[in-house]
Amino acid sequence: RDAKGQYLFDLLCHHLNLLEKDYFGIRFVDPDKQRHWLEFTKSVVKQMRAQPPFTMCFRVKFYPTDPAALKEEITRYLVFLQIKRDLYHGRLLCKTSDAALLAAYILQAEIGDYDPGKHPEGYSSKFQFFPKHSEKLERKIAEIHKSELSGQTPATSELNFLRKAQTLETYGVDPHPCKDVSGNAAFLAFTPFGFVVLQGNKRVHFIKWNEVTKMKFEGKTFYLYVSQKELRAPLRRPTHFFLLQEKKIVLTYFAPTPEACKHLWKCGIENQAFYKLEKSSQVRTVSSSNLFFKGSRFRYSGRVAKEVMESSAKIKREPPEIHR
Repeated sequence: RDAKGQYLFDLLCHHLNLLEKDYFGIRFVDPDKQRHWLEFTKSVVKQMRAQPPFTMCFRVKFYPTDPAALKEEITRYLVFLQIKRDLYHGRLLCKTSDAALLAAYILQAEIGDYDPGKHPEGYSSKFQFFPKHSEKLERKIAEIHKSELSGQTPATSELNFLRKAQTLETYGVDPHPCKDVSGNAAFLAFTPFGFVVLQGNKRVHFIKWNEVTKMKFEGKTFYLYVSQKELRAPLRRPTHFFLLQEKKIVLTYFAPTPEACKHLWKCGIENQAFYKLEKSSQVRTVSSSNLFFKGSRFRYSGRVAKEVMESSAKIKREPPEIHR
């Protein structure tokens, strides 16, 4: 009853035979349909507002900067499953040619080489790769599967899938619905490379992690403080000399509820710490509001990406069997 989140998470990772576990987390949804990440330093039961039995999901929490560089195949396979899910739920946005290639990799990983005796006309339509797709796209998927991927093992197809997915703008996006100051709908997200704002299936803002100076929230309002350096031509000649000037801006967005805003803020704090810092000893407790106002305090409790990669490099064991 008093078990902390870390105990449950370690139990799951042991069951999966997973060593590169820092990229993953446990997600749950409260009775108000608000998503949460299970905090490992707190009691599991005390984090649940619902009555047992509790429903939780094992998910990728921090997407690897380069998923193809993960040490173990079991880790790559679990990340593959997550990104495959992202594609199906419309989170991984891409042009038609990229969508067809990604789906063909999934097809090759799941059914192997094309076999006319087993795979009749329209066989790719039996698989649901995207929220919706056309017959033309289905034909393109089958065409790539038949002509380009023959001989690839499931592991190779999954690796190629990861390499392609990692190049897309919305790789690693876990969208938070919000509105901008004009009342327009937007999705905010944190990726391995920085902060992203999506509107109408397009990326309208991308802020690198080293440009984000602070994040805070008050009620439903989320603030992102940004400091960007830009080159400016001086007023006097010669114009081939430029000045490096700092531009400071604050991006403001409104979440549906205060609880959603707090979740957004906590995700931002954790992602910036994981991807930006050199070591976990640099992690500091962060306050959600100004110094003179009472607000939430939060501290990321895990290792950072650089430490995780260094630890992975030291793994030496027989690769565990994967049950696809």
